[in-house]
Amino acid sequence: MSESLTGLKRSHYCGTVKKDLVGQEVTLMGWVHRRRDHGGVIFVDLRDREGLVQIVFNPEIGEELFQKAEAVRNEYVLAVVGTVGLRPEGTINPNLTTGEIEVAASEVRILSIAKTPPFYIDDEVDVDEMIRLKYRYLDLRRPIMQKGLMLRHKAIKVIRDYFYDNGFLEIETPMLTKSTPEGARDYLVPSRLHEGEFFALPQSPQLFKQLLMVAGMDKYFQLARCFRDEDLRADRQPEFTQLDAEMSFVEREDILTTMEKMIAQLFKKCLDVDIKTPLPRLSYQEAMERFGVDKPDLRFGLELVDVAEEVKDCQFKVFAQVLEKGGRVKGINATGCAHYSRKDLDDLTKLVGIYGAKGLAYFILTEEGLKSPIAKFFTQEQLERIVTRMEGKPGDLLLFVADEAAVAAAALGHLRLELGKRLNLINEEEFNFLWVVDFPLLEYDEEEKRWVAMHHPFTSPVEEDMPFMETEPGRIRAKAYDMILNGVEIGGGSIRIHRRDIQELMFKRLGISLEDAQEKFGFLLDAFEYGVPPHGGIAFGIDRLLMLMAGRNSIRDVIAFPKTQSAMDVLTQAPSSVASRQLKELHIKIKN
Repeated sequence: MSESLTGLKRSHYCGTVKKDLVGQEVTLMGWVHRRRDHGGVIFVDLRDREGLVQIVFNPEIGEELFQKAEAVRNEYVLAVVGTVGLRPEGTINPNLTTGEIEVAASEVRILSIAKTPPFYIDDEVDVDEMIRLKYRYLDLRRPIMQKGLMLRHKAIKVIRDYFYDNGFLEIETPMLTKSTPEGARDYLVPSRLHEGEFFALPQSPQLFKQLLMVAGMDKYFQLARCFRDEDLRADRQPEFTQLDAEMSFVEREDILTTMEKMIAQLFKKCLDVDIKTPLPRLSYQEAMERFGVDKPDLRFGLELVDVAEEVKDCQFKVFAQVLEKGGRVKGINATGCAHYSRKDLDDLTKLVGIYGAKGLAYFILTEEGLKSPIAKFFTQEQLERIVTRMEGKPGDLLLFVADEAAVAAAALGHLRLELGKRLNLINEEEFNFLWVVDFPLLEYDEEEKRWVAMHHPFTSPVEEDMPFMETEPGRIRAKAYDMILNGVEIGGGSIRIHRRDIQELMFKRLGISLEDAQEKFGFLLDAFEYGVPPHGGIAFGIDRLLMLMAGRNSIRDVIAFPKTQSAMDVLTQAPSSVASRQLKELHIKIKN
């Protein structure tokens, strides 16, 4: 039944046929989105990546062609020749870019027939994601998915143009490299030629881009494929795309300015959105104090409030004991939530419990006064001071967590986000950027009982904090910075260590012996002996950034062929077993 394309050449995409083509003959090709039979006249909505156009088949075109039109079904692939005309009055579709015109067919060829798809090819269809991923080639026919990939294409071009115009060199780094400690798990690739030895797929081009700075490349960028064998969630994939950049002879401000200009150009050219620069900046310490997280969403308020001074002399033992142990008592004013039920409060208590909080205290403010099961432990003066500090008024719900600093911050930070959603405080149309700077260089890992790098071991410490390396490592600030968009980290980087002695000191502080450092990073340490410029850079998660630009909730929606949350490709059924011959060549035996 399928026919040949011979002799036909597409003149226009379906979605580009407009009023200025009225009276002209066009040749269109695409998929049948819908077919409707209206009293002897057949209408077909023909779809391609640019949109829909209505094709009209009148009986006058001849019996053979009309019978073809009667035979077509959804997702058949057609080539249509016809004349563009205006739609009759009253039939204009304002929801379509082609809604004022239609194409009267004079020739049609059925290029390919199709089975009935497992789900309807439409943006509004509600279908299980596993089915969508199994039939990804059908899912990607949906306009919303195609728009996401077209946005990705356009964004990549804008990014490349920006870096080309600003003197950066696009340089590729290896995909097969050396496995190194720290960070997430590596994906390992066994070597056939070197028995018992392995390559690793890169988690990041970090070391190679630093070596490029040693090599004098000065300004480098790359749209790099990276791999991490870690547990997945909506904004993670085992393989992902990273915009990687590095610059020599720069300080922090040079990098921040260069990158925020790139972001402003990207949003203007792709979304016609003006991003005001310079972007606001918060120190890590201020972000944690005010918002409880190091990637705060600034599209709404509900800031955390420290009430230690107001409650330090109260009779409520939970608050008093936490403060005696050096902990924190902080709260949030859930404005207008005094009507919350017992179940609502229980749900919020369970939420903060996920992040380690042992409970959630509350004051309900009404016109009649303050209500709380713990109110009896406070004097009237103390209660008034707390309410004043929290800027409370009748109708508000004051919520408190008392715990060690990290737990109180995490619990209230996530409670704040939940309340922002519940109270519809978040403007989903807004793009709110900021830089978070002055991160701690190190953080203590309770499980491993050692200090670990908050970002990575190649991040430079702030010079004036170096004396604390041996005595108070938790006090050292890093020359690190993250770019945040709507509460999501989209990029992070730092000024790098460029001296061998400081890099060796950093490894020592992390519990990596000089022998291990030489074995794992000897090529970098050796390079540091041949003249290294001060340098720094950044990496952006392209998938995560595009997810936010496209207004989607998962990076899977802006990746052509993503994996599931269990790191599987249900389309190709990967990973899969391989032939024993292949394993033998790689010197591998499966332990059953």
